[in-house]
Amino acid sequence: MARTPARRQAGPDGSASRLPPAGRRRTSRPDPSPIGPAHDVHPVVRRATAPPEALGLLAQARQGLDEAAELETSNERYATAHLAALRTAAAVLAVRGRPDAVPRRKQRIRSAWEVLPEVAPELAEWSMLFASGASRRAHAEAGIRDASSRRDADDLIRDAGMFLRVVERLLVLQPSLPQPRVDARPDAG
Repeated sequence: MARTPARRQAGPDGSASRLPPAGRRRTSRPDPSPIGPAHDVHPVVRRATAPPEALGLLAQARQGLDEAAELETSNERYATAHLAALRTAAAVLAVRGRPDAVPRRKQRIRSAWEVLPEVAPELAEWSMLFASGASRRAHAEAGIRDASSRRDADDLIRDAGMFLRVVERLLVLQPSLPQPRVDARPDAG
């Protein structure tokens, strides 16, 4: 292996300083970090248990999607897939939902799709997608003929499945930062 000679670079005062060969750096040991070695500062995916209620809602949503895939009529498929997405949103609200700090005078009932972006902003686009299909689901549940086509139902089943997987990763596999280490050494002043 050929050795690369060190490069020289002019310093601020015009004098030449010696740099280590390209690709290699001379480093002294870094100052100790209060939270441990540098390789411990990146988020680590750890299993965090979601409340049983949320896990139950996710399981119901998964079952609903399986059922929707097997149904015959497009209206039933659409309504069942939308209900699965709604149960998925309810799981997020069960974990992250917080009551309003300031009670409103006339509290109107708000849909899960209105509340979801407030408690999980990263799911706002999903919320808009499923909110736009709520009236179609109502028509499908009411038995209105051709409320949804076969393709609409298939698209919603696919989207609800993707939404469920995103939420499962969000709630069940939450990244968390390692806790700072407590140094047992007394301060060297």
